[in-house]
Amino acid sequence: MGHDHSHSQGHSHDYGASTATGRHRRRLLLVLAITLGVVVVQLVAGLVSGSLALLADAGHMFSDAAGLAIALTAAWIAARPATDHRTFGYQRAEVLAALGNALVLIVVAVFIFIEGVRRLQGEAEVQTTPMLTGAVIGAAANIAGLLILHGAHRESLNVRGAYLEVLGDLVGSLAVIVAGVVIVLTGWVQADALASLAIAVFIVPRAWSLLRDVVDVLLEATPKGMSLETIREHVLSAPGVVDVHDIHAWTITSGVPVFSAHVVVDDSVLDAEGMDHVLDRLQGCLGEHFDTEHCTFQLEPASHREHEPEQHA
Repeated sequence: MGHDHSHSQGHSHDYGASTATGRHRRRLLLVLAITLGVVVVQLVAGLVSGSLALLADAGHMFSDAAGLAIALTAAWIAARPATDHRTFGYQRAEVLAALGNALVLIVVAVFIFIEGVRRLQGEAEVQTTPMLTGAVIGAAANIAGLLILHGAHRESLNVRGAYLEVLGDLVGSLAVIVAGVVIVLTGWVQADALASLAIAVFIVPRAWSLLRDVVDVLLEATPKGMSLETIREHVLSAPGVVDVHDIHAWTITSGVPVFSAHVVVDDSVLDAEGMDHVLDRLQGCLGEHFDTEHCTFQLEPASHREHEPEQHA
């Protein structure tokens, strides 16, 4: 019997299967179509009215549309089957798309902020009728988009990114409506510039949150909600297990956590039947309690423990 014994789950994991983003592709396509339609309406209304806030909202929605297009393309790429050169397939493409979304949001926020500050220092003529019309249409479309994406945003980084962007668009449209009403009632046109600054400020924390989650995946941080100490306790509770070390947990893409560990077992369970029992118990535990289908365990006899260098606690 060799020194190393590795075992993955009993059935092969199809990395070309639908990812979290891919499962909600139709929702994303519908929101993309709605968003692009509103971008055209708000762009025209913004140019006619001279409203920076409405143009900022249109620009924000256009970046959202670009992000959705990137996410959908990435979902298609991620569905390509695994190969000998890319054993996990292209599922990380979804994470890279989410990274692109976050960076685009930050660039848009900076541009809007700079232009808003410039507008505050001067006078600008704003026509409120087309401004309010475009903002109301945008708000209605954003509410529809949120309803379409609700629920799915908990399963995928890209769907979550799209949901947050649509939510930001809704807040932006409401800010434009408030600014338009203020201008109608008081004639204070700087309200338009203030609304654009509010949109820019609102974008940044959402972009930062998405960027932070993407970086965690790329740096292979332990998946959120997964406690390695709790997993260690579950593994040690399996009959015949003496110790566990070299524990690693990371995320390939949204909804695809991966786990591996070296498990030291008593020499008495190293026959074929005993090893199958231990592996079945460990795989069932990870799948049932920690929602991790892809897990790899290297079984080691207790007598071999002193020869195995530890790379991770």
